[in-house]
Amino acid sequence: MTAFKSLSIAMIKGFLRDKMTLFFVFFFPLMFLVVFGLLFRDAGDERTKVAVVGDGPVITALDKTGALELEKYDNVDTARQKVNDGDLPAVVAVKGNEIELTFAASDQVKAQTVVGIVSGVVDKVNVAATNAPPTFTFAAKPVEDASLKPIQYLTPGILSWAVSISGVFGAALTLVSWRKKQVLRRIRLSPVGPTAVLSSRILVSIGTALAQGVMFVAVALTPWFGLQLTGQWWLALPLLILGTTAFFAVGMLVGAFCKTEEAASGAANIVIMPMAFLSGTFFPVENAPGWLQTVSNIFPLRHMNDGMLDVLVRGKGIEALALPAAVLIGFTLVVGFIAAKVFRWED
Repeated sequence: MTAFKSLSIAMIKGFLRDKMTLFFVFFFPLMFLVVFGLLFRDAGDERTKVAVVGDGPVITALDKTGALELEKYDNVDTARQKVNDGDLPAVVAVKGNEIELTFAASDQVKAQTVVGIVSGVVDKVNVAATNAPPTFTFAAKPVEDASLKPIQYLTPGILSWAVSISGVFGAALTLVSWRKKQVLRRIRLSPVGPTAVLSSRILVSIGTALAQGVMFVAVALTPWFGLQLTGQWWLALPLLILGTTAFFAVGMLVGAFCKTEEAASGAANIVIMPMAFLSGTFFPVENAPGWLQTVSNIFPLRHMNDGMLDVLVRGKGIEALALPAAVLIGFTLVVGFIAAKVFRWED
């Protein structure tokens, strides 16, 4: 127990002294969260801006819909010039009881959206003006759907990616470095068994993953980004631990074959980067071709991403951990067994 404790402390100190490792484990993935979070912070909240000339009940009703952003002009010609120049998609001009809508033909999707909104508002105002009860009634109400704001999607995905980087690079580079420096040979000949060494290294990796989780969530919760956690967010903790062990096993396998730190770093990148893009770390894969989604389901990062999304922001309970946990445990056992079989103590 004393040897295990000493090894763990020594590894933590070595980890904290390595500024390059600290950068790539914490600040490099956090930089992606900040950049993507700022880029997509207002996605989905923007309204279509249209020019309006004049005033009246139709303009008031359009403003109350909240679907359009109204930019007022005193002159119809000036407003139409904005449409001609491509600065605005449409202009609504009020001339007494006449409502004239002029729209740009270049963007049919946005134009038809504006036409539909204005037409609906005009019909509603006409019915209200006649004081006649409508034949049909219409009611609309919001419902919580499965769609997510960008920060809700990005935080679990990039956190999972950061854990994979830490696990793979930490294990691979450590093993290669220790083999080159004959540390593994001395450990093998010493009373300290390899189990204690691996356990202490895994413990450091788990501690790093938990620290990553705290930092990522703390940044995403700030008003700048507005992450909203669900009631059972703490269920992400076992996923962080299982994900760390799974990617640590991948790092062991990479470290077993590579002879230099440069080769280990390159091999780790070859494993991690394609997996990140194919597992939905940065963008959803639901709209990808079917064969690509099938390939995506092979990767442990895909299942870790899905599990983190479910418990952190989708409000699901412990049942959501069943499949991700089973995949990560199975992946750890299979890859860990292969890594143990091909592991070399010396070059």
